[in-house]
Parts: sequence; C-alpha cells; structure tokens
Amino acid sequence: MEQLSTRQNILAAGQKEFLKKGFRAASLRTIVKEAGVTTGAFYGYFKSKEELFDALVGEPARTLLEKFQEAQEIFACLPPDQQPARMGDISGTCMDWMIDYIYEHFDAFKLILCCSEGTEYEHFVHTMVEIEVECTHRFINVLKSTGYAPRELDSQLEHILVSGMFSGFFEIVVHDMPREHSKQYVHDLREFYTAGWSKIMGL
Repeated sequence: MEQLSTRQNILAAGQKEFLKKGFRAASLRTIVKEAGVTTGAFYGYFKSKEELFDALVGEPARTLLEKFQEAQEIFACLPPDQQPARMGDISGTCMDWMIDYIYEHFDAFKLILCCSEGTEYEHFVHTMVEIEVECTHRFINVLKSTGYAPRELDSQLEHILVSGMFSGFFEIVVHDMPREHSKQYVHDLREFYTAGWSKIMGL
C-alpha cells in the first residue's frame, strides 16, 4: 500500500505542476518536493519527467483516438449509397461519447491540450485532423462512385476546415466549459459544420 501511495503522490504532484506551468517549464524538483519524496525515490517509479506525463495522459489519449478511428471505420463500412444520408449520424454518436469520456478524464485532456508542448502529445489534435482529412478523401471518392459531383477541394482549405472543427470541439476543455453546456455547444457546432460540408460536397 505504501508503494501505491507514493506513486499516487508523485502523480498528483506532477499533475499539479504540469497544469500550472506546462510540461516544458515544469520543475522536477518542485514535483518531488510536493510529493514528499527524494529525486532518487522518484526515479524508482518513473524514468523521466516525460514518463510521468505519459502516465497521466497516455491511456485517455489512446482510448479517445481509438474510439475516433473506430467511428471512421464504421462509417466507411456502410454501403456507399447510405453514406451521404448518414454523414453526421456516426460522427455525432462518437462525439457524444467523446464528450462524456473527456469529462470523466478532464485533467488528462487539459494536460494534453494546454500543457503538452515538448511531449509526443503536443500533436494530439493534429493527429485527429489527419485522420479526418484522410477519411474525408475516402468519402469524396465514395460520392464520386455513386453519381455525385463533389467540388474539388483545395488541400489547404480542407485542412483549415477540419482543423477549425476540432479546435472548436476542444474549446470545451481549453475554456473549462461546464459539462452541462458542452453537448448542446457541440451539437450546434456539428450542425454548422455538417451544413457547410454538405454545401461544399454538393449533397
């Protein structure tokens, strides 16, 4: 029990320091002092400041990305003639799940989105954008194969539109939006972007 308690103390101290200063400026000396351990004891649990940060955010980050990727694959497996009508259904269900998951792990996502510069997680949103862009290309090809004539999108515009959507979505974390407001906010955001994409794609 003592070992678990010590590890939890280090995690709590690390979370506090990372949230306050961000990963790059966070002080390992402050973390060990806050946790009530020596630097040597810290290294008995974590090899580095990076490993401590990963322990705080790694699992939530991976779970969210996997769920997002799964939703994209489910949509891609729909019969081509059903995809245009269901463009927003599966993504909407996924985003509702993502909201609930984010609020269950709010501090982890606050760290990822606001405090992760200098870690592998600083490109977390960009990774989601790249997945979405790839799936958008796939959907456009489906539209072409089923008789639609979607507009040829400039790649830079496409990236800006997708980035804007995800930046807007994650505002719920960046600005500490109360959970009870977040689903309506995201619903309205989705409606806005779905209408825009429908117009651009000629649906």
